[in-house]
Amino acid sequence: MLILGIDPGYATVGFGFVRYNAPRFAAGQYGAIITPAGDPFEKRLETIYDSVCTLIDRNHPDAVAVEKLYYANNAKTVIGVAEARGVILLAARQKGVPIYEYTPLQVKQAVTGYGQAFKAQVQEMTRRLLCLKSVPKPDDTADALAIAICHAQNYGRRRVVEPRLVVPPKN
Repeated sequence: MLILGIDPGYATVGFGFVRYNAPRFAAGQYGAIITPAGDPFEKRLETIYDSVCTLIDRNHPDAVAVEKLYYANNAKTVIGVAEARGVILLAARQKGVPIYEYTPLQVKQAVTGYGQAFKAQVQEMTRRLLCLKSVPKPDDTADALAIAICHAQNYGRRRVVEPRLVVPPKN
């Protein structure tokens, strides 16, 4: 199974492909989508959308795993990240790839076995599980790989539920 993990943001979107063949993990392409701070926000969203579509088209993942948002003190940042996350979800949906969402606590639990692990601990375990020489940079990239690992660890325990249109019977 090939999983695309994504750590959403609007300045930096971390991404990483992880191939999972139980019980082994292997890192594929990983990196970050960087949007220039001087670009209008809608242009930044377009760049993220186009880049995610390209990643999906080139690699054909079986699943996209995205980190769920958690509340931060800066409402402006949360709103921007939520909008970026929306275009990421839209890109995956339009490409027909199943989407799975995980909280930071779920990612920490899956990668380290401890839901309150520090960021450095998660990154080091990600490096070890993927047999990498060093922790990928920027941090968003390492986080994206951890999200993909989380999905691999949870695969089979979850199922995708497609929305259904319920039509009332005719009288």
